[in-house]
Amino acid sequence: MPEGDAVYRTATRLRGALDGRVLTRSDFRVPRHATADLTGRAVITTLSRGKHLLTRVEGDLTVHTHLRMDGSWQVMQAGRRTAPGDQIRLILANQQWQAVGLRLGMVDLVRTGEEERLVGHLGPDLLGPDWDPDEAVRRLRGAPGRTIGEALLDQRNLAGIGTIYRAETLFLRGIWPWKKVGEIEDLNGLVSLAQRLLDANKSYAGTVTTGDRRPANQTWVYGRAGRPCRRCGTRISRGEMGAQPQERLILWCAGCQPS
Repeated sequence: MPEGDAVYRTATRLRGALDGRVLTRSDFRVPRHATADLTGRAVITTLSRGKHLLTRVEGDLTVHTHLRMDGSWQVMQAGRRTAPGDQIRLILANQQWQAVGLRLGMVDLVRTGEEERLVGHLGPDLLGPDWDPDEAVRRLRGAPGRTIGEALLDQRNLAGIGTIYRAETLFLRGIWPWKKVGEIEDLNGLVSLAQRLLDANKSYAGTVTTGDRRPANQTWVYGRAGRPCRRCGTRISRGEMGAQPQERLILWCAGCQPS
């Protein structure tokens, strides 16, 4: 699933193509909003909120989308042929550009004043202007018996982190993923590191946590199961965390992150 930095970059692309321009076409290909038509309305802006996207349109309307596992937004010149088949969920176009939402996991059209109904449950946004590490820590500490690996992926605690940044942040802090939240003294340092990692990658394609952008050297543990740890040489472990069917991939170094 695209994480907060990738969603942030998507919002940036959508702003560049749609902001301030009048829509000449809106095509909702989801049953719930199949008859909606935003033609003639100007797009105000698109914001990212964790892994969610909010495209605000004239008339107090917001298009809410979520990429989930397979979704993406493509920006192309207006009039260019789009992908065939049933992949397209939404098209927003103006005279210059068209934004095509492919395999979007969620598509909603709500009043802008009702956005909180869709994203109000989220914790502090790691890449938002109102990022608040103290509030993120407060939310994490609300369930001290939960594993830190599960707690970090709960978007109600902090919004934007996924399996890649979870693995990399825990490795860099030397924390075993199954350690209980209440056993971790410096939670502020943990969430602040996660924020710095996402912020460092928000303007670049890909995820780099090592400081080395060469393809084979970008991460410490993610994508390196069975390979030697870059620090201690221990083979990187791979497993799953969370109750079924919500279990998610986790990678760690047993040498650097002892149980």
